[in-house]
Order: sequence, then C-alpha cells, then structure tokens
Amino acid sequence: MNVVYTAEALATGDGRNGHARTTDGKVDVALAIPKEMGGSGQGTNPEQLFAAGYAACFHSALRLVGTQAKANVDDSAVGAKVGIGTLDNGGFGLTVTLEVTLPHVSPEQARELTERAHQVCPYSNATRGNIDVELVVAED
Repeated sequence: MNVVYTAEALATGDGRNGHARTTDGKVDVALAIPKEMGGSGQGTNPEQLFAAGYAACFHSALRLVGTQAKANVDDSAVGAKVGIGTLDNGGFGLTVTLEVTLPHVSPEQARELTERAHQVCPYSNATRGNIDVELVVAED
C-alpha cells in the first residue's frame, strides 16, 4: 500500500475515562464510559468517534462512486450507528449500521451506489470480515 497520510493520536488517563488528542491538536476530547455501560457519560467515547469517522469516510466513498456513475449525489448523507457488546469468547465486539440517503436517484441506483461505496471505503475494507456492517438505504 502506498500510504499518503497518517493520523496520530494519543490516549491518556484511564482508557475510556481519560483523554484523547491528535498530535496536531485538531481533535482534543475528554473520554468517558457511556451511562449505558455504567459510566458517567460526561465525555465522548471510542464508539462515537468511530461512528463519526466511518460516516464521513463512507460518505466520501459514496460521493466518489456516485460522481463516477454521473449520478446526482447532491443532498446525500450517511449516518452511522456503532454498537458495542460482549462476544461469546469473553471479549468485546462492534456492530455498525450505515444509513445512506441519496434523494435524487432511484432506490435501485441508491442501493447499487451504496454497495459500490462499501467496496471502496477504507473503513469498510478495514472492518470487512471482522465487524457486522448493515447497509440501510433510505427510501422516500
């Protein structure tokens, strides 16, 4: 792989109850365990950060494949839901649901572009085979 950019971040404190910051200072957040997991919920958490990153990355991939297909991707959007839970082996795992909105194309083309974006997106390629990712295309 030809690496063109590398992001760097450091987490400190008590893991999920700590602090995370990128080396360039553009992301600088307090971390807290969600209330649903017994924490205070007074900060962000890795799942929220992953959801935001995946949504943005997938949306870029969607706009790329849409533009290549000469489809109208205006007003498109991608929402991401990231769930965390326990695995049978005692570890933890994630699930992802990506919700895609492409209001200016047919439902069939929206599904096709979403599937193509799923093959292009770096997050999708990194998670494939490791995380269950559900693709949901909004239909008007």
